[in-house]
Amino acid sequence: MARWEGDTQGRLERAALELFDEQGYDRTTVAQIAKRAGLTERSFYRWFTDKREVLFGGRADLESHLLKAVAAVPPGTAALPTLLAAFATAPEVIRPREFLLVRSAVIAANPPLRERELIKLASLAEALTAALVTRGADPQTARLATDVAMAVLRLTGQRCLADERADFHATLTQATTDLLTVATEAVRP
Repeated sequence: MARWEGDTQGRLERAALELFDEQGYDRTTVAQIAKRAGLTERSFYRWFTDKREVLFGGRADLESHLLKAVAAVPPGTAALPTLLAAFATAPEVIRPREFLLVRSAVIAANPPLRERELIKLASLAEALTAALVTRGADPQTARLATDVAMAVLRLTGQRCLADERADFHATLTQATTDLLTVATEAVRP
């Protein structure tokens, strides 16, 4: 084994993504990931419960961060602006673009991982809806605001991944504007 190096979790994540990209998710083992990172399988399991968690482990950090950001928005702010203000702080915890590009490709190529991604997104939406209700929004408004905000966040993420020069905040603003334009067109006579 190589002598001790820092950033064990990061090394494991990078090794896993390299292997997932090179040989596919299904053909990659925890032993291969650990070996590529210069660590033991035991070290891998200190950081991750299984190889899926390399792809999904950051979701808990994002959810925790967004819930704190929602709580920090001034009282009396409407539901959708509250979520958009919280989402504006997301770059503080979002993984690097290179990680997200490979992660997206690996998930897209594996139906069980796509299902897990949808479950994680649904869990995040439920937590955000509950946070809005706690702030005083009625449940229906909280649900609708969360669904709209999640659509904006998804579009922002897609656009940021597609354009390496994209600024998250400008893209979030544009995605919000685009969604509101579509919604406004739907209510015109």
